[in-house]
Amino acid sequence: MSAPLYQLKAELFKTLGHPARIRVLELLSEREYAVAEMVPHVSIEPAHLSQQLAVLRRANLVVTRKEGSTVYYSLTSPQVADLLSTARDILSRVLASQAELLADLRAAQEGEPPRNGPT
Repeated sequence: MSAPLYQLKAELFKTLGHPARIRVLELLSEREYAVAEMVPHVSIEPAHLSQQLAVLRRANLVVTRKEGSTVYYSLTSPQVADLLSTARDILSRVLASQAELLADLRAAQEGEPPRNGPT
């Protein structure tokens, strides 16, 4: 019997759980890249980048094509870019609400009434 869907989803999110892999996927959301083109954008050593690309390849999130001695990477599906965009939207809302809470806490320390409280 195959793994339950929630287990497969957990594996996907585990694969996404590394900042360098997220950065690579963000880059590939724009266009295909050769490894050498990605290095300056991800700020890790080429050998480490290759390891992270291998993880993404095994998870079927990226595919390769070879042109001469250059290997180009691209996303397997535009839905990967959609997932990253959705994550960005969720984080923006979370951070915005945290910023509001922080502003309310600072105002309370200074003796001002909360912005959303009674006037």
